[in-house]
Amino acid sequence: MDHDFIIIGGGIAGVSLAARLAPFGSVLLLEGEGALAHHASGRSAALYEPHYGLAPVVALSLASGAYFHAQPAVLSPRGMMMVAKADARALFEADAAGMNLTVVSLDDARAMVPILNADVVAHVAVADHAWDIDTDLLLQGFAKTARSHGAQILTAAPVTAVVRLATGWRVTSAQGEFSARVVINAAGPWADTVASMAGVAPLGFTPLRRSMARIPAPGGHDVSRWPMIFGAGETWYAKPDAGALIVSPAEEEHCAPHDAFADDMVLAEGLARYEEMVTEPVTRMLANWAGLRTFSPDRVPVIGFDVAQPGFFWLAGQGGYGFQSAPAASKMAADLVLGQATGLDAGLVAALSPARFGV
Repeated sequence: MDHDFIIIGGGIAGVSLAARLAPFGSVLLLEGEGALAHHASGRSAALYEPHYGLAPVVALSLASGAYFHAQPAVLSPRGMMMVAKADARALFEADAAGMNLTVVSLDDARAMVPILNADVVAHVAVADHAWDIDTDLLLQGFAKTARSHGAQILTAAPVTAVVRLATGWRVTSAQGEFSARVVINAAGPWADTVASMAGVAPLGFTPLRRSMARIPAPGGHDVSRWPMIFGAGETWYAKPDAGALIVSPAEEEHCAPHDAFADDMVLAEGLARYEEMVTEPVTRMLANWAGLRTFSPDRVPVIGFDVAQPGFFWLAGQGGYGFQSAPAASKMAADLVLGQATGLDAGLVAALSPARFGV
């Protein structure tokens, strides 16, 4: 075998796992694009809000907290705010409870975000347990750690074949043929495609497009201290970004795996939902883009060895939670690959295992 482990996919999932595994064996990471984190990881909203998501995601995100807070400059305070109209009270209360938000008065909210429309916004809740993630610093930190332990990271290396051998796997890429005892599928939207190449039953991952627009700071305000703002039910969100705002319609449009781009009509609809809640109109876009958030059938990540194919490991379906759960997810994945105890609750490990799909 050329390597102990081949990781297919150079987003935050694959790179963080490379860092975890490299001290214990020979690691090769193959990324199809010319740079790491080109697709979903490179288009993240970059927020660490550990109470956001389904219970297994929240557990992974909370377990990632110690790692995040130990890394200099990776996190910076952001906070979050949920807003709703009068007729969305039930949805607002459910969301606020689910994400541990505190209800505040509109006056208090407008002291934080002065453009909130007092004629429309009826309910507001806030929290300070949300931080911006310097995603590039986090990613490059994991990559540096991986390389320092001898991991090889190849970009511009799309995988074209994965073949089962008597003692492992042979992986063919644009950068050559390689073999390993274990293949880790961290291919994001292409996870089922990679599985099919390997003769492994796909699990039914669904890539969902999410678009974003970058707009000038509303009314010339200094937005640097504004929280991330969500519409109740996550019908839109806005987040400060280098002196401007990014606004997303928070759509979930099913797409085939591809290099995603924003839909103009969907962006317009999302910007209109945002505009309804504020006093400053959107006059222009500075830029727009989209990414694919890939979910398993139950919208929970899949971490573990395939039931039917020994040596084929799944690390996929992170949805929109890849960065905020990566420290704990990569540690758990490495422990499982190495046959070590994870230190996590057995129920959580089972909830993330591909065995739950019975294939």
